[in-house]
Amino acid sequence: MEVSITARPDAVGALGRLHAVLGSMHPRIVACSGGIDSLLLAHVAHEAAPAATLIAHTVTPAVPGDGTARVVDHAERHGWETRIVRSGEFDDEAYLSNPTDRCYHCKSNLYDAVMALRGDTLPDAVILSGANLDDLGEYRPGLAAAAEREVRHPYVEAEVTKAEIRSIARHLGLAEADLPASPCLASRLYTGTRVTPSMLRAIEAGEALVRERSGIGVVRCRVRDTAVLVEVADVDRDLIDDRLLVGLAATMRS
Repeated sequence: MEVSITARPDAVGALGRLHAVLGSMHPRIVACSGGIDSLLLAHVAHEAAPAATLIAHTVTPAVPGDGTARVVDHAERHGWETRIVRSGEFDDEAYLSNPTDRCYHCKSNLYDAVMALRGDTLPDAVILSGANLDDLGEYRPGLAAAAEREVRHPYVEAEVTKAEIRSIARHLGLAEADLPASPCLASRLYTGTRVTPSMLRAIEAGEALVRERSGIGVVRCRVRDTAVLVEVADVDRDLIDDRLLVGLAATMRS
């Protein structure tokens, strides 16, 4: 991939390290949620070796619809070879009960579904995730599920941070370079609040309503039992008024 001389040094260096790591991972299946981390990884992996790269995306009630739309859009524009997988977390009581390690059970189901894509045609494919160096400093039980299945994390191996991911994305001209982080919808549920498709659809609809009516970019509708807590940045708090909250309640009940 050609590198512009006007690119920021951190983008050039980080991209070079990422290419070096990816060069030892053939063939590979990239688990892509549609967030900027996995989207950029899929983009770089495909551009470097399209014949050796398969992009896997899961569609479940926990995945925001706009994430799926981004994956489909990039696949069509850049010629990705993609597969939609159906992970089985909504058949897994250990996930549905929403324990503190819910992400472990989610990722276990996801990676098992992605691994099934290997089949006879890609038996030696390496499964890749978009976890980055910053993620190692957080509580991420999903990383344990990845380790059990020998999933590799190119950003971690290349020592690429979240800031460098965004810098690379800007350098490569990806429109999503400044896309806000958007964890799965189940992350809006307090521990012990049961995960249901209807609840996740309500959360997605509620957050979309708040963004549309207020113009706020990052909104989290967090649910604890029957209560909904609207989380926004301090600078945006005055944009949340009683009328908006009434509309939110009606939307999430419908």
